[in-house]
Amino acid sequence: MNKFNALMIVSAVGLVISTGVELSASNEPKWQGNVIARGAERAKIESTPILERPYRPLHFYGNTVRRRHYRGTALPSAKDLTGASSALLFER
Repeated sequence: MNKFNALMIVSAVGLVISTGVELSASNEPKWQGNVIARGAERAKIESTPILERPYRPLHFYGNTVRRRHYRGTALPSAKDLTGASSALLFER
């Protein structure tokens, strides 16, 4: 198998996987920018079931649990990386 065929197969598999992820991710929680929650916000987050909590940067366990529930995979996608970055940079 030459490199071009391998690249085409990997691209096709990636397209199928990413399309499935987008279709099943419609009811997922959104990204929230604060890494460390304090006070009333922390109490609110802790009283919310883990599957309904927002995704938060650097919260590997909770984010992984939510990804496995909503998408069926624990691996983050490129969308997760951009979501976490923009939540850190633009949400206050």
